[in-house]
Amino acid sequence: MSGWAYLILAGILEIGFASTMKLTENFTKLIPTAIFIFFAITSFYALTKAIESIPVGTAYAIWTGMGAFGTIIVGIYFYNEPAGTLRLFFLFTLVASIVGLKLVSY
Repeated sequence: MSGWAYLILAGILEIGFASTMKLTENFTKLIPTAIFIFFAITSFYALTKAIESIPVGTAYAIWTGMGAFGTIIVGIYFYNEPAGTLRLFFLFTLVASIVGLKLVSY
């Protein structure tokens, strides 16, 4: 698997652990906590595989950006968090920055 594939997987898994954190209720709920731990460990593993071939700064920025973007979308759709115009504008500037980092990485 390529570094970029690992990085995409790591970002998706980060969305999983960030989104399930709320469900753990401060880590008092066993099943959501176990799911959180699974997503966190596998996300970090995939990130470490990604940085074998991608500069660490680029990989980390993309990983956190993907996680932030996905977690905001999950929050809007599943936790009824606000989706105001400025919030969405800055969310899409984040996506543009992630794409830009990918384009200038090599």
